[in-house]
Amino acid sequence: MKNYYIGIMSGTSLDGIDAVLCQLSGEGRTQVLLHTEVPMAENLRQSYFQLQTPSDNEIHHEALAANALAHHYNTAIQHILQRAKLRHSDIVAIGAHGQTIRHQPGLYDGIGYTKQSLNAALLAEISGIDVIADFRNRDIAAGGQGAPLVPAFHAAQFTSKLPTTVLNIGGIANISILPDDPSQPVIGFDTGPGNALMDHWTYQHLGRAFDDNGAWASSGTIIPALLKSLLSDHYFSKRAPKSTGRDLFNPSWLSHHLEASSSTKAVPADVQATLLALTATSIADHIKIYAPHTKRLLICGGGVKNTALMNALKAACPSVNDVTSTASCDIDPQTVEAAAFAWLAWAHKTKQPANMPAVTGAKGSRILGASYPA
Repeated sequence: MKNYYIGIMSGTSLDGIDAVLCQLSGEGRTQVLLHTEVPMAENLRQSYFQLQTPSDNEIHHEALAANALAHHYNTAIQHILQRAKLRHSDIVAIGAHGQTIRHQPGLYDGIGYTKQSLNAALLAEISGIDVIADFRNRDIAAGGQGAPLVPAFHAAQFTSKLPTTVLNIGGIANISILPDDPSQPVIGFDTGPGNALMDHWTYQHLGRAFDDNGAWASSGTIIPALLKSLLSDHYFSKRAPKSTGRDLFNPSWLSHHLEASSSTKAVPADVQATLLALTATSIADHIKIYAPHTKRLLICGGGVKNTALMNALKAACPSVNDVTSTASCDIDPQTVEAAAFAWLAWAHKTKQPANMPAVTGAKGSRILGASYPA
């Protein structure tokens, strides 16, 4: 019997949906067999942008968005089944992350909350496949950050004899520090903005979803006062475990720092160059503090496609011998996070704890996710 799982991810960049068909071994070794991308309808994308902050009638709007997202996810699932010539009964389960719209762990009452929008019951109904979703809340209930979720998967896939750091650059950037000594714990956390602020600024000024290859940023000049102001945010000096999202790093946050640094009338390309420098610098600073012995930096996520950002990272991490994408380990960098959710679904089905207390700060190891049988 083939151990087939489907993993689905729509990240903070809101640029589309990645879905993968994976085959997992009994030990959880994950092989990506197929990958498909489904664009997010513009009206749904705008709904999720609006839901990032409080608004009128947001419970109603979120419920409808969650229904629509389930249908988008099912479109991706059907693409995979058709291409692989499989039936729904051939898939053990779908690991579906949903769309994060709020992430406030540990705040307000000491527990806080996180919210991933997705009607997982509807997805199970229309796909005919078991769905595992809601992966973050069990860790938060145990006192953790509920994020990042991927370090356990990174450890299972990428640990080697070299001190390795895995960097995912989505809307938010996160790292997993994989020690060469197996007796040492894996460390992982969000470093700050990835593509989110750059994508926002590009859309606002050029009407495009992203800065292709970082060409626009490369045409500008870094604004030192703005970069200093951006990096002064308390999140960057906060000790791990920590996680973040659009709750903090959003257009209002950027506007505040533009005003604080007297950069509101700056050339837009210069602001873009500064935002790229913010992403590269904040990542490199965290690696220098938490993983100074890193010899291999494996990069995944949409940021890999930004040539200017990749070059900036190499320049900012001169002591790292090998800065490359996960393609060097035979995993397409665009599929890593979706594959992680296939792995998380496998861990739930096989009753394997999938959080890492050293990463999230939880009281102990926990089985993650909620099951929605077909």
